[in-house]
Amino acid sequence: GFGFVEIGTVTPIAQEGNSKPRLFRLPKDKALINRMGFNNDGASVIANRLKHWRSLNPGLLVVGGNIGKNKNTPNEDAWKDYELCFNAFFDHVDYFVVNVSSPNTPGLRALQQENFLYKILDNLQQINSAKAQPKPILLKISPDLTQEELNNIIQLIKRINLDGIIAANTTLSREDLLTASAEIASIGMGGLSGKPLQQTSTKTITEIHTQLPTLTLIGSGGIFTAADANEKFNAGAGLVQVWTGFIYEGPGIVKKILKASTSNQSLV
Repeated sequence: GFGFVEIGTVTPIAQEGNSKPRLFRLPKDKALINRMGFNNDGASVIANRLKHWRSLNPGLLVVGGNIGKNKNTPNEDAWKDYELCFNAFFDHVDYFVVNVSSPNTPGLRALQQENFLYKILDNLQQINSAKAQPKPILLKISPDLTQEELNNIIQLIKRINLDGIIAANTTLSREDLLTASAEIASIGMGGLSGKPLQQTSTKTITEIHTQLPTLTLIGSGGIFTAADANEKFNAGAGLVQVWTGFIYEGPGIVKKILKASTSNQSLV
């Protein structure tokens, strides 16, 4: 029942990510804290793997490529990492997601500042527009942006004519959790996902949709049921993604949502 699948985040060079343990369940909150750190085999290896898979399964599935920068790449050179990943994956994915919002790579969220973000996105758009068949490019944003920061990103999206936004990535907030504060403190750093993110991500989608009503929006954050998915659709999302809900509900979450949903939108 999946409408599409997104792989990543992929970086140009393979990296192990942060030390383990790096994924923690908060069952009382239906949430997770993770600090994976973009652990992956690198763009070249993954592109070849995907090329092989797609040769055996032509047209089977819409696949998105979520791309990022290596941990040791300075922010001033981040645009080069995104370009490398974009070129490596262009022939093997159907759309791209520019991830500048994970809290688990030091300094990455600073790439949401206009000077860095414009360089990354404008460069990708120039490369993309020169292709015979350009691919959609979406930006994945943080749920922790201030109103001013969000407004600046929206204006940049208009300026560059980007195809869409994914709202939202994990949050650094630990407010209003049912899990004991001592347990939260013992877990330490990482991005929080799941039910605690639901309202924030929906509010962000509503705000973006109000300002950019025709922009493609993918809703992410706290989706466990058809009602949760419809909340995102009603806020302005055209597509939704499940992450934490998939862990807690298992593969059956897709069938349950599709069976009960009143919407015809796609689910990943």
